[in-house]
Amino acid sequence: MSDFSPFDRKMREVGLSEAAINAFKRCYEALLANKNGMIPEESIEPAVHVDEWNDILSSTDPADSTLISETVCIKLNGGLGTSMGLQKAKSLLPIKGQDTFLDVIVKQIKHLREVSGTPVRLLLMNSFSTSKDTLEYLTKYADEGFDHPQEVELMQNRVPKILANSMQPAEWPTNPELEWCPPGHGDIYSALLGSGWLKRLLRDGIKYAFISNSDNLGAQLDLRFLHWFAQSGAPFVMEVTRRTEADKKGGHLALRKEDQQLILREVAQCPDEDIPSFQNISRHRYFNTNTLWIRLDALADILFNNGGVLPLPMIRNKKTLDPRDSSSPAVYQLEVAMGAGIECFPGARAVNVPRSRFFPVKTCSDLFLLRSDAVQIDANGIVSLAPSRHGIPPIVQLDPKRYKLVDSLETLGLPSLVEADRVVIQGPHYFEPGCILRGDVDFINNSDNLKTIPAGVYGE
Repeated sequence: MSDFSPFDRKMREVGLSEAAINAFKRCYEALLANKNGMIPEESIEPAVHVDEWNDILSSTDPADSTLISETVCIKLNGGLGTSMGLQKAKSLLPIKGQDTFLDVIVKQIKHLREVSGTPVRLLLMNSFSTSKDTLEYLTKYADEGFDHPQEVELMQNRVPKILANSMQPAEWPTNPELEWCPPGHGDIYSALLGSGWLKRLLRDGIKYAFISNSDNLGAQLDLRFLHWFAQSGAPFVMEVTRRTEADKKGGHLALRKEDQQLILREVAQCPDEDIPSFQNISRHRYFNTNTLWIRLDALADILFNNGGVLPLPMIRNKKTLDPRDSSSPAVYQLEVAMGAGIECFPGARAVNVPRSRFFPVKTCSDLFLLRSDAVQIDANGIVSLAPSRHGIPPIVQLDPKRYKLVDSLETLGLPSLVEADRVVIQGPHYFEPGCILRGDVDFINNSDNLKTIPAGVYGE
């Protein structure tokens, strides 16, 4: 077996915690043991007994101020949005007027504080790439105390890349930063423990954590659901939603036959021969929205019983040390997924939520929809679809080549989408103010010349 001590020294030299080192060591040992984390179809059953969000809300009263004060909102804020041409935290991208994701999140927390009369906590899980920009931006909220790192920041760890030929730490003296990679959002568990935040929150009487991605504004703390979660006794609840054809390559919820435990299966954990079953959205109906509700005391107990490590499945990614240089050495990057924590909590549950709670922004098509009038954000940061949408968002498909980067949207304009069902835009277009799109409508321009769409109604 390869010696772990070089990794131990490397991680300690940059100040990583014992919890982070232990979590990485567990993944490294799984790599050496060739534990690929595969979950064959024959070992699982479809997850069918899932609670319904709307049924829960219709039969539950809102949480009282005491319960709200016992809850922390944690936002995963480590992404740069490089695939969309950004070089700063994606949460600093304007989405409505001058308001960014971060502005809306702060408004949501301020609203919770107002309705409960309690200092509801916000924690941002920043990465080394997003910390500086995020904290500088938050100085605009200094009066509310959002600008103090010790009050709002939970730092994501980083882990060494592993040379595929020697299983030793990668070295790249010309750019040492390339020797490291993010450990995936499953790092939140060791980050909470290693940073001291878990102990601090429990000491301050915080019992519940609501966790979601900062780029998913549909995921907002619901007071009725918080009440239900506290009463349910469940240690862990995952928000899931129905898969569509567009989601068939994403991970899905399943039930492990061996012990009837809910688990999450990602495509990287699916044997090639089982891919047709994996992508069968009628069989495997639900996918993880990466929005979780967790009892912090239960998390502390599981960490304690497992030597300070949550036993998450390891995900192995093989890449080149320098992503821009295909001739650089091959490396393994080890990750863990936050949602995979569902299999570590006996009694964990899943709740099927409406699609309106899942508004992630991964592409410019997503951003175009969020900026449109089909999505509303009120003064308290509450995000919802326009009432006339009846909970169903329009489908937006922008030309992925021409509208890959955020800046490309500046020349596109923003038509009304509140009456649209499906919008396809191929080639260069500009929508003048007053354009209204209805039903299914395609705009195809195969030339390189900008096509201006004058004000008017288009579609059915």
